[in-house]
Amino acid sequence: MTAPTRIGAYRVERLLGAGSFATVWLAYDPVLDGRVAIKVLAENWCHDLRVRERFLDEARLLRRLDHDRLVRVHAVGELPDGRPYAVLAWADGGSLRDRLAGGPLPAAAAVTLLDEIAAGVAVLHRHGIVHRDLTPGNILFRSGPGAERVLIADLGLAKALAAASGLTARAGTPGYMAPEQDDPLAVVDTRADVFGLGRLGLTLLGDAVRGGPREDRRVGPELPRLRAGVPPAVAAVLRTATAARPAGRYPDAAAFRAALRRAAATPADGASRPPRPDRPPDRRRLVPAGAVALVLVVLGAAAGDAGTRSPAGAAGRSGPLTVALPAGWRADGTGWAGQYGDDGELEPALVVSPDPGRWAADPGVPGAFVGLSAGTARRTTPEGFLAERPHADCAAAPVRRTRQGGVDWIVAAFACPGARPVIVEAAGRAPGPAGVLYVQLTPPTGSGPGFVDALLAGVRVG
Repeated sequence: MTAPTRIGAYRVERLLGAGSFATVWLAYDPVLDGRVAIKVLAENWCHDLRVRERFLDEARLLRRLDHDRLVRVHAVGELPDGRPYAVLAWADGGSLRDRLAGGPLPAAAAVTLLDEIAAGVAVLHRHGIVHRDLTPGNILFRSGPGAERVLIADLGLAKALAAASGLTARAGTPGYMAPEQDDPLAVVDTRADVFGLGRLGLTLLGDAVRGGPREDRRVGPELPRLRAGVPPAVAAVLRTATAARPAGRYPDAAAFRAALRRAAATPADGASRPPRPDRPPDRRRLVPAGAVALVLVVLGAAAGDAGTRSPAGAAGRSGPLTVALPAGWRADGTGWAGQYGDDGELEPALVVSPDPGRWAADPGVPGAFVGLSAGTARRTTPEGFLAERPHADCAAAPVRRTRQGGVDWIVAAFACPGARPVIVEAAGRAPGPAGVLYVQLTPPTGSGPGFVDALLAGVRVG
């Protein structure tokens, strides 16, 4: 590629790196009188609106969070050919990938570094963001007064837990991405980042000579060999963090960090009990607040559980949950992924649509997710449940209440700028002890509140 001499007001010095979607240049900022890194969208993706928007979303997200544990954004701009660029703080210490290329870090230093990485990821989790691509190349270092700062970078795949686009493609780096990230229909929440932290821990502490994670990327109950000097309790933390099922992991980066700190302080003779998650990794635990907001993609994550496929004009059923289908619609469902009842099984849920299999990926296909959760009813009210699911880029209509099918529903409608112009959220308490009913609906083009109410009237429990 031809190196530019200038990008906007910045004088380009050299190429720092190039990837599939962007190139990064080292440049001089005359206003700040210092060096910056400028990330430019690659030419071959210039006309892909989806990739362009993802590029800009990363810059906006970093700019909004503006935290000293994350790479900071100074400005955004556009080249004469229309490609966007973001001006970032320069991480002059390089990446963790660069450092590992020179050999393993001492075990104690590696544990301390993992603690710092977890602290940065915890910042994202506190703001309702899941990174989804924690790798050595995305962990950067920046010199500073007193001590070097560890930075979390490359939020191009990051996703707000309350996002509602429904377009969650397979994303992540093999060896570091959680198993559920390989399933476009699965919930991806903060526990996916916990898995990534665990895999980073195995990379930092693994014994490559004796079959450590740099040679063995398998995910399973058998932990790859760790180097001498790694406390057994730390190994137990990494085993929990890399559990194959999200419910077996720590709930978020803060809980992982707390467990890691306790483990690092445990005597080598194992006199103390191995650390346990701050909240037990019980498979019945619900997804953390907000993590189920992306419900366009939660079905199908556990094939073989309860659920039926119904012909047009009939009713769909999942456990005690029944939904009367609009003309020409079908039902498909295997349960509410990530939400477990007291019996340890998935709570009931369905996708209803003219084409349930395409609804999550094709914004032109109308449809709805319908779920029933007893656990949610113990935790919050229908109003509170809907409040956990904002649509930041959409204009909200006034919330209305309607009684349909014996249920008092709270209904919130959103006019959105994306490919799904209308998203409707509804929740109500099912009769008796059954729990909270939840519906997210993208109605057919041109339909109004009557269609919404008719669908809600067809939701039954029993």
